[in-house]
Amino acid sequence: MSWTEIVLEVPRDQAERLSDALIESGALSVSVEDADEGTEAERPLFGEPGMEPEQHAWERSRVVALADKEADLPALVEEACALCELHPVPSFTSRSVADQDWVRLTQSQFEPIPIGQRIWVVPSWHQAPEPDAIVLELDPGLAFGTGSHPTTRLCMEWMEANLNERVSLLDYGCGSGILAMLGEKLGAQPVDGVDIDPQAILSASDNSVRNRCDISYFLPEEFASIRKDTRYTLVVANILSGPLKVMAPMLCGRVAAGGQLLLSGVLARQAEEVIAAYSGFLSLSVWNEREGWVALAGRRAELAID
Repeated sequence: MSWTEIVLEVPRDQAERLSDALIESGALSVSVEDADEGTEAERPLFGEPGMEPEQHAWERSRVVALADKEADLPALVEEACALCELHPVPSFTSRSVADQDWVRLTQSQFEPIPIGQRIWVVPSWHQAPEPDAIVLELDPGLAFGTGSHPTTRLCMEWMEANLNERVSLLDYGCGSGILAMLGEKLGAQPVDGVDIDPQAILSASDNSVRNRCDISYFLPEEFASIRKDTRYTLVVANILSGPLKVMAPMLCGRVAAGGQLLLSGVLARQAEEVIAAYSGFLSLSVWNEREGWVALAGRRAELAID
């Protein structure tokens, strides 16, 4: 089977409405691209992980819709423009899309990822390059955390270098569960994970079963109730600087006397603000930097005063 792509260029304020209208009119899928990509007029459009960008389309947006090969393309485009009140109907081009093994094509884009000295993050369709290494079997999915982002790598490298004894571990903002699972494989026990997203809790639980890790995962309300007074030798939070600053009292309150706190999701330019937010509880410092992101680490005093 094959399909046809319809390509239209529209101003930014029309891209989202036209995309929705194309779906309503029979398009199978729609994507929006920068019409100026590869030129001097190209403008990046992004936000920090977990945060929405200020703009949802480019100044000149290219809307690409996938339609059935037999579809009446002019009629589909005309109907979509009528639905979103876009006049006059813009001109469009079309191109044939050949059938492919989309599963195999997608899988080919995800290779095993080496991290630190002996950690590998390996998709389920690959064999671990070094079977004797610390292997985390993890497929790309809805929950954040596959080891490819600098903030995740920073946390994993710190844990590999510093987790050398049996400790209790809390992964707050666990996403896929990758840091909780690594902690367990490095000897931490017990290990708990917390996330605000129910989908992340499901993904992390499934990943832990696949990796034969014994980890308990909670939504924040459940965690606060079930683990009300629990403190941990190591608390890890790979989130973003804004939430991390707000959660400083709570996260520090979960660190046992003499325990350690590891934070990431912090841009280098934000490090001093985050350090200041935690200064009333414990002293943090930059452990390492990667691609503009930093990991902050600190230890709570042996005689913690609440």
